Formats: sequence, structure tokens, C-alpha cells
Amino acid sequence: MATAALILAAGKGTRMKSELVKVMHLLEGKPMITYPVTAAKALGAERVALIVGHQADRVREQFSDDATISIVLQEEQLGTGHAVACAGEFLAGCDGDVLILCGDVPLITRETLASLMDVHAGHGGTVTVLTARVPDPFGYGRVIKDDAGRVLMIVEEKDATPAQREVNEVNSGIYCVNASFLRDAVTKIGNDNAQQEYYLTDIIGLATAEGAACYTSTVADHMEVMGVNDRVQMSTAGAVLRRRINEAVMLSGVTLIDPLVTYIQQGTVIGRDTIVYPNSFIGGGTVIGEGCIIESSVTITNCRLADRVHIKAGSVLEESVVQSDVSVGPMAHLRPGTLLKDHVKIGNFVETKKAVMGEGSKASHLTYLGDCFIGKDVNIGCGTITCNYDGKKKHITVIEDGVFVGSDVQLVAPVTVGKNSLIAAGTTVTTDVPPDSLALSRTPQVNKEGWVAKRQLKIET
Repeated sequence: MATAALILAAGKGTRMKSELVKVMHLLEGKPMITYPVTAAKALGAERVALIVGHQADRVREQFSDDATISIVLQEEQLGTGHAVACAGEFLAGCDGDVLILCGDVPLITRETLASLMDVHAGHGGTVTVLTARVPDPFGYGRVIKDDAGRVLMIVEEKDATPAQREVNEVNSGIYCVNASFLRDAVTKIGNDNAQQEYYLTDIIGLATAEGAACYTSTVADHMEVMGVNDRVQMSTAGAVLRRRINEAVMLSGVTLIDPLVTYIQQGTVIGRDTIVYPNSFIGGGTVIGEGCIIESSVTITNCRLADRVHIKAGSVLEESVVQSDVSVGPMAHLRPGTLLKDHVKIGNFVETKKAVMGEGSKASHLTYLGDCFIGKDVNIGCGTITCNYDGKKKHITVIEDGVFVGSDVQLVAPVTVGKNSLIAAGTTVTTDVPPDSLALSRTPQVNKEGWVAKRQLKIET
């Protein structure tokens, strides 16, 4: 197995029509370039070099925490052969074989790369090319072989003869190459071609000139080596990734009502017997337990949900923790820092932020709970809000166990409501409430009997 990998990622990607370099565009929540990196590492590559050019700092920052990743700068993009030549210092430390991948080919799998390397090892190859048979080879480099199946050359579209253009086996841009041969070969590549670029494919001719045999490994599904050059192709690649993810999720024991319109990002973990309804989005490393129900049009990002959680339609959860047997929604919003303990109920149009709700507590509708600690078995009435921001600082509201908060209550933080207290509907709480107390702050109601009739008579006369 290769212990090193080169990933070519220096191009800007002008067909993306974007200010962002192509390989940093997000596919299912991750930059495109992370996919070939992950595939190489899954295969056992201990050292990976990314050959970058445009917006190199963005790529460098993405991998700044990974000591196994080296960044090689290709300041002027003069072709794939020139890109590999720029990695001369990296290659000097490589023994055995080097895997060469493309940063804009995100669908490549570990299994396909393993097959490529098995073919390479089986033939004792100098160069082994991953190829694909495509229905329309226009634009691809054609793989030209001899009668024994050995590669003679790879001819780019603009340099191919009419007969060569009829070949439908094409170069994927992915190779396994002997490191010693590669170090020497990239110094000999010329640019005598229509593009006046240094093609990495020329190493095939150099190898055959030395009497070395070059072979191919053909991918089963040509879509796996599809390059992403524009947003249409990016959408196609995204659909393939989603299908793979959803199939794996379903095979693990999760029901997806309609996988074609269910969006689950890589890294998401979902327990068995959970049901996910259509048009839901789950990502950001979310972990969901067993026996949960995720209804339609729910968005969950970077959350932890325990078992038997029911998230109702239209709810949004961000960076929150939800313990077992909790109900949320419909149309609820859990903002970052929310912790809902066992058996909590959050109803429709309830918003929480940095809110901790104790076991069995509930806020059934039309409520905002921010920067607060709520104990066990607390009832939060409709229309209640914690007034946590005074224009300069955030303050904390504490509601202890067993409190009943009536409708349309405002709790002006910082404030503490003691255990088993009752806050009457319409109250504005501005000072601490002792335990077992009734808090009431209403303007006395005045009824003026006959007032409407008298007013009407006055208008008529």
C-alpha cells in the first residue's frame, strides 16, 4: 500500500463562477477537497501533500490542525506534470508507491483505490492508471493500449487523432506510481502540445521508453471519477454522496420515508428504529439515538439527541442537547446552548437559547427562554419571556423546581423564582420570588358599568 499521496488542487475553477476556489466549495457540508484526502487516509496514506495555488491560505487553514498534511504551492499553473514537479521536496522523502489524486474528484472511494493498488502491486507496475469507460468521452484523455492491454500513452482531447477520439476508455487523473520513477520522470516532461502545458500523462511514454510496463485498473462506475468543474456537476456529485449516505443509514436500521428528499450529512450518527420524514436536514456531526421520530422539514445541526425523542414538523435545532423522551415542536427553535432533560416538552413557536430545562418541565407554546436555568416539573405558560438583555449585558433567570408560571409573564433578569411558587398570568417579575409564594403584579381591573351604552348615546346625539 502507498504510504504517501499527492492531491492536485491548484486550479481556481473558473467555470464555478465564484470568488471561492473550486476545491473549497462545500459538498454535503464539507469542502470538496476533504473527500479525496479522506479516501487516501482510509487507504493507509500516512503522508499527504496538497498541491495548491489559488487561495492557498484557505486550503492551508482547512487542514491547519492535521500534522500529516503538507501544503505545496504551485504559484503558476502550468499543468499537472508541473504540479507534481512542485512537490519534489515531498517526493524526496517518499519510498515505495505514491498515490496521485485530484482535489475536484470527490466521489472516489477507498475500495476503488484499493483495487487500483492491488493491480499495481500484482503487476509490479511502474505506473498504474485508474480508468473509466464512459458513454461520451469528449474532453477526456484517451487511454491507448497495446494488444496485451498495457498502456502505451494517454492522449488529451485536443491532441488526439480522429481514431483515438473513438476510444471510450478515459483517464481519471488518478494514478499509482513508483516514487523513485516519479521523482525522475517529472523532471523530463516537456510541453510540446496544443496546450503548451506539462502533462503528467507523459510519464506513461517515459515509462514505456524505459521498458517499464504500465497498466490500468478500471472503475466499475464511471460516476465515481467524475470531476467537478461547475455547479451542475457539483449538484450531481452531491446527489451521489447523499444516496450513499442515505443507503448506509437505512441499512443500519433507520427508516427514511423518502430518501430522495432527505438530507443527512457525513458524520451524522442515527440509531436504529428512528424514523426520518421527508425534507429534513441533519448535519454538522449530529448524533441521534434510537426510536426517535424526526418529522418533515426539520433542521438539526451539531446536536445530541438521546432515545425516543420526537422532533415535530418545521423545528430547528442548533448545537443543543436533548435527553430521552423529549418532545419538541412543531415550529420550535432550539438555539445553541440549550439542554433539555428527560421528559421535557417544548411546544409550537417556543424559542430557547442557553436554556437548561429540568426533567418533566414544559413550555407548550409561544415562549422565549434565554439564558436561564429551569428546574424539574416547571410549567411555563403561553407568552412567557425571559428578559435576559438590558442593552449591554446578558443576565440569568433561575426558575426552581415545581414552579407554575402563568401566561404572558415577563421575567426581568437577573431574577430567581423559588421552589413551588406560582407566578400569576400577566405578571412582570423584577425581584426574586421566595419559595412557595404567589407573585402578582397587575394593575387592578376597573369595570365601568354602562359605559359603552352611554358612549354610543352620546355619539348619536
